[in-house]
Amino acid sequence: MRPTIRIRLTLLYGGMFLMAGVLLLTIIYLLAAQALNVGSEPLIRLVNGSRVEVTGSSCPRLPGASTPAEANEILSACMQHQRAMALDSLLKRSLLALLGLAVIAFAFGYAMAGRVLSPLGKMTRTARRVAATDLSRRIELGGPEDELKELSDTFDEMLDRLERAFTAQQRFVANASHELRTPLAINRTLLEVHLSDPGAPIELQQLGKTLLATNERSEQLVEGLLLLARSDNEIVDRKPVDLAEVATRALDQARAEAQGKGVELRGTQEPAVVQGNGVLLERIALNLVQNAVRYNTDDGWVEVTTQAMPGHALLVVENTGPVVPAYELDNIFEPFRRLRTERTGSDKGVGLGLSIVRSVARAHGGRITAESREGGGLIMRVVLPT
Repeated sequence: MRPTIRIRLTLLYGGMFLMAGVLLLTIIYLLAAQALNVGSEPLIRLVNGSRVEVTGSSCPRLPGASTPAEANEILSACMQHQRAMALDSLLKRSLLALLGLAVIAFAFGYAMAGRVLSPLGKMTRTARRVAATDLSRRIELGGPEDELKELSDTFDEMLDRLERAFTAQQRFVANASHELRTPLAINRTLLEVHLSDPGAPIELQQLGKTLLATNERSEQLVEGLLLLARSDNEIVDRKPVDLAEVATRALDQARAEAQGKGVELRGTQEPAVVQGNGVLLERIALNLVQNAVRYNTDDGWVEVTTQAMPGHALLVVENTGPVVPAYELDNIFEPFRRLRTERTGSDKGVGLGLSIVRSVARAHGGRITAESREGGGLIMRVVLPT
């Protein structure tokens, strides 16, 4: 018969009940024997064959009895009192013994339950390490071939398949990165060479500029898709990163575009250090700032603030702009989803900026929320654990 976990638990708890019953029976037997000894002690004894002497203090009125009937009545009452005292003593000691056995049973049961459930604890810890680091860890549970061993082996097989799938995905992303970037880079180079020819017709130059803009948009789309695919994974190599420095760099990179649109960049960047990938965190700030600048109004403003909070850091990007309905806020984080506002006809982006921001924030264990501003625009809050 295979030693399944059901059989092991049955034998374990059946043996525990049997041991507890034997121990309880032994204690009750000893207590009952002691109570019988106390309850059967003689109340009187004969001295020299004729004189009666009281042996205990249970019947102090017996020597003063005037008639045999009165003496027998007093003697019967004393015997009943002595039996009642013996039974009361037996009850109290039995309750104390039961209480002691209950404490021992709970402690022993807790220890045995921990021993039985230890394989599940090992599987849980391994699953958490896999979720927090990589897919190369395995449970590799030893012991008998029971249900827990089967569950562990099944989980290890699932991790093997997941690791192969993620490895294939990473290999595909790397190959796609090379295969897609190369022709786009060649197209851009050819177009720039033709546009640099001063003798080219105006129509050809206009067509070249249009194709160059389309090629640049395709490059942005490829870069965004590849970054979105890479950022979906948990960040393994974490280093201290100051969100204030990240926000400052993003503002510097977007300053020229903001000046061209007449958008004011402002805000206060307080030190807020988190553990993460500096390049991806900079991408969060840059995408939010560029998004706030491009979908703004004339003479509008963008305010970027960072702040350290207990247990987490906060990055807030607030901007003026068109009114955004509250029911549309969830859609702006979906890939290639745009709002039915002035954003719809814009050619400034490829529809992946906020999707990348949400993906990177999740990979760092954080979250991003969007809120409509009164009067138009958005308030983006990124919360990252420290």
